[in-house]
Amino acid sequence: MAAMFSQNPVMNGPNYSFSDAPKTTANGEFREHRFNPYTDNGGSTLAIAGADFAIVAGDTRSTSGYSINSRYAPKVFKVGGTTSGQEDATILLSVVGFAADGEALRDRLDAICKMYRYRHGKPMSVTACAKRLSTILYQKRFFPYYVHAILGGLDEEGKGAVFSYDPVGSYEREQSRAGGAAASLITPFLDNQVNFKNQYIPGSGTGHDLKEREVVPLARKDAEILVKDAFDGAVERHIEVGDGLQMMIITKDGIEEVLLPLKQD
Repeated sequence: MAAMFSQNPVMNGPNYSFSDAPKTTANGEFREHRFNPYTDNGGSTLAIAGADFAIVAGDTRSTSGYSINSRYAPKVFKVGGTTSGQEDATILLSVVGFAADGEALRDRLDAICKMYRYRHGKPMSVTACAKRLSTILYQKRFFPYYVHAILGGLDEEGKGAVFSYDPVGSYEREQSRAGGAAASLITPFLDNQVNFKNQYIPGSGTGHDLKEREVVPLARKDAEILVKDAFDGAVERHIEVGDGLQMMIITKDGIEEVLLPLKQD
């Protein structure tokens, strides 16, 4: 049965009624009613945690199917600052997927971080913010934010921290993570170059006797080069990624934003 919208004052405002039978088409077939509130606006994001920094980056293309809505639609945002420009923000949030849900999630998390700063007189730590973001997403589990969120910042020890989420709030801290349209292309690259998966010490043995390379945090310059290389490779293979690269680097001195060009075709 189709749900018909009703303005019944007895029901105390707008409600839904299931009393009406579904309409039929001219051929006598039942007319199907759909509710599709979501869309995918393309693009990709990634994050890398270093010894004393964290990088969160995303492309600036917004798409709808084969159409480009905008060539500059940022997907990485500062949250928790005291000003509209977020100059003193200490946390980065990237969202990719449904752009409207991403902006709604960013605004809600930003408001919560601002209220925390007002009440406690200090900015929220990235680990506390990570738990709070998980709660926000879980509260909407029956009608979730259609986004892949990544949170970045510096933890209490000054080390880079990256937290990745699914749409209903499950999360984990990782060394690197990619999300969005080109995640399947970027993730293997990050696994190899950041987490040193399938990298072994030359001459350490043969077959299963090979010793894995020790995982050490990358230097900031090397991480920035990897981010650019990852997106340069993604735009060659994916039509929903391109136009510009927005890269934000957070250190103890603040947040630095870098904008770089990508392919526009």
